[in-house]
Amino acid sequence: MELGYGGQLLAQKELGWDRNTIRKGIKELTSGISCIDNYSARGRWKVEEHLPNLLEDIKKLVDFQSQTDPSFKSQRLYTRLTASQVRKLLIDKFGYTDEQLPTEETMRVKLNDLGYRLKRVAKVLPQKKFPETDAIFEQLAIVNQSALDDPSILRLSLDAKARVDIGYFDRGGKNRVVTETEDHNFHPKTTVTPYGIFLPELDELFLYFTESNVTSDFIVDVLEDFWKSESWRFSSIKTLIINQDNGTDNNSRRTQFMKRIVEFVHEYQLNIRLAYYPPYHSKYNPIERVWGILENSWNGSILDEVATALKFAQNMTWKGKNPVVKLVTQTYETGVTLTKEAMSAVEKQIERLTNSEHEKFPDLGKWFVDICCGST
Repeated sequence: MELGYGGQLLAQKELGWDRNTIRKGIKELTSGISCIDNYSARGRWKVEEHLPNLLEDIKKLVDFQSQTDPSFKSQRLYTRLTASQVRKLLIDKFGYTDEQLPTEETMRVKLNDLGYRLKRVAKVLPQKKFPETDAIFEQLAIVNQSALDDPSILRLSLDAKARVDIGYFDRGGKNRVVTETEDHNFHPKTTVTPYGIFLPELDELFLYFTESNVTSDFIVDVLEDFWKSESWRFSSIKTLIINQDNGTDNNSRRTQFMKRIVEFVHEYQLNIRLAYYPPYHSKYNPIERVWGILENSWNGSILDEVATALKFAQNMTWKGKNPVVKLVTQTYETGVTLTKEAMSAVEKQIERLTNSEHEKFPDLGKWFVDICCGST
């Protein structure tokens, strides 16, 4: 200020000061007010700042239609919906206006940020699609949404992974240290099957390993173990929604499975709603997403013992959380069935869905079954 006219330029040349900073300093001296940069006010705010429920609403729309990478080589999720379709559904189902929502490009960025990607459709393979597929997905959306809307309902996603050979075998992964395996995966010591119970709304995972068969009895025993150990956290839960694929040992026509589920309902006084994914679409079941992480956690190592496989499973993380891992040592026999008379008694205690509003497929009772604890 004492240098007068040209002083700012001279200070810039001699001392390397920025003239804008000098001007701000002079303004502070003359006004007595300290100037603070408001960097946070620069640029446009993220759309979720204006619409705090937007990302959660997008998840609700997309989540039940997403599937994991079928090869388990990545943790990427794929969705059947485009960004423009998601935008339109937000308007139709959640009441957003066109002016409120961001552009399709921004919506595409948000979908990518949430972990969803579009998967190119392969034209070389025939599509396997059951006639009731779309109707089943529509009903699944209604059933699964009820778990979000009603605090007395807990949603579980159940499924088994393919058997894992235990031995000095190459699993196709990479390691930073030299790891040698047998040149052929012959004669494993044993095999284990991981079976998972996943809580989509809580992002919690429970893994059960067995060297025996994954049968109807095994599945319900695992469910009982989960509920015995975790029910203290869910005192307000009155209904369990169980998402599964329609497999041979857990479908709603499997007599032993239905018998055990009915017994579970009466013993623990819980309502059960079985909601199955349609044939050839089990990859949309949320539990499928965790198997890729499990594969990545142990692929570069040798699973020489069952305990080794369990340890790797305990160390994996899903959304920053370690799973609860247990080994089931009981042996299970296959082929356990009920007589027609016994199954007839079980059928009287369950209610299968008949949707009179759906003209083309009014009967979806094979995929949606309710068992109430008040039934006799």
